Parts: sequence; C-alpha cells; structure tokens
Amino acid sequence: MRGLKDKRVLITGGASGIGAATAARFLEEGSRVCVLDRDEKACEHIKHELRGLGEAGISEAIIADVTDLMQVEAAFGEAIRLMDGVDVLVNNAGISIRHKFLDITPEEWDKVIAVNLTGVFYVAQTAARHMWERGSGAILQTASTNGIMGYPYYADYNATKAGVIALTRTMALELAPKIRVCAVAPGYVLTPMQRAEYSDAMLDEVNRKIPLGRHATPQEIAALFAYLASDDAAYATGHVFTLDGGETAGGLASR
Repeated sequence: MRGLKDKRVLITGGASGIGAATAARFLEEGSRVCVLDRDEKACEHIKHELRGLGEAGISEAIIADVTDLMQVEAAFGEAIRLMDGVDVLVNNAGISIRHKFLDITPEEWDKVIAVNLTGVFYVAQTAARHMWERGSGAILQTASTNGIMGYPYYADYNATKAGVIALTRTMALELAPKIRVCAVAPGYVLTPMQRAEYSDAMLDEVNRKIPLGRHATPQEIAALFAYLASDDAAYATGHVFTLDGGETAGGLASR
C-alpha cells in the first residue's frame, strides 16, 4: 500500500492476536514497528517471531501497562527514541471477561474499563500530543461490533467499545486536519483470547450466524489497519470501519 514504507508504527497489545498480526503486516509493508504489551513473555516471543520480517525489522517490544499513565508516557518516549518519532498509532490493547450482567463484580468492571477505555485514552492522548507538535499522524483504534450491537454476557466490554467509538469520532473532529483518527470494529475474530472463551460448539454456533460462515483471521483485520494508515486512506477520518463478514448487516449478532 502507498506510503507505508519507513512509517514508524506503535502498536499496543501488539504481542498477540490482532496486534501481532498487525505488526507483521506493517513490517511486510516496509514500516518500522514497536509493539507495546504488558506481557513480558509474550513480548520476547513476538520479537523472535517477527525477527527478519520486512526490510526494517521490528525495532523493539516495549513492556508497559496501558492502565498506568506514567508507564504509557515512558513507553511512548522509548518508542520515539527507538524510531525517532511515531507516525501511526494502532491503539489495540484490550481484554474481555465473559459473564452474565448480574454476576459482574465491581473489580471486574473496573479492570475491563481500565484497559479498554482508560488505557485507550491514555495512549491516544499521549500519541496525539506528539503528533500535533509534529504536524501529522494517524491514530487507529480497535473498537468492536460489540460497541454497535447488543451482545449478551459482555456488558462491560460492550460499554468500553461503544466508548472507543465515541472517543474516536470526537478526537477526529478536534485533531483535524493534522491527525486522522479512525476505528476498526471487528466482528468475531479467531484470536487466542476468543478461543479461550469459546468451546468448539460455541464457535460453530457463532459461525452459523455469520453470512460468510466463519470467524475473521487476525491477518484480515491487520490488512484494514494497514490500509487506513496508508496514503490510500488520506481522506478517511472520524469513521468506524466494520469488518464482520456481514454479521451485523442483518442484525444477526444478538440472535
């Protein structure tokens, strides 16, 4: 895609799932990449997995917790040091806990909100301040069809993803014309997090509801992030791009 070679890209939650696939895709496009993740073991693994991929290679995997503003600011400073700036942020870190609404504890609610919404805000604001001073940049955030439709057993997760969508639109208005801000709203994606929460029977049931008959791969979500960061998407800002195999086209998600 046009304009991705030598772009400096920071990806949060980048050591596994969609984040890892996105790191690989940007490296294949010739970008420089730093991944940020709180899982030290996963960071070491992803550095090994991505070594030698693309011309520039992975710059580093930075260990940080997005719920801690001091860690976020320190990690962003490290990414700037390693890459001499950040052109693209993929704000992807997130968690989910499958449970009934009546069973959610205050501690569980706070944990999901802290990572999926407060953490997204911390990273986005830190990146935006840097990009604003430089005069350009792109911030891409991982939302979800959970933020658009109603899904049972994910009340806290749904609330955070709806918040990410509203935050994305507001940021796009305030940060234009210097910084473009978009969100990607995947439907069901076969990531390690998704696989851990669903049995084979549950996966089969979900697949029957999706017009294309299957979950997305992380690589398919990564391709959309690459497009939105490229010069081909230079007029795209303030939008949420749904990639769900047709799932929400007929309101299938809640059936």
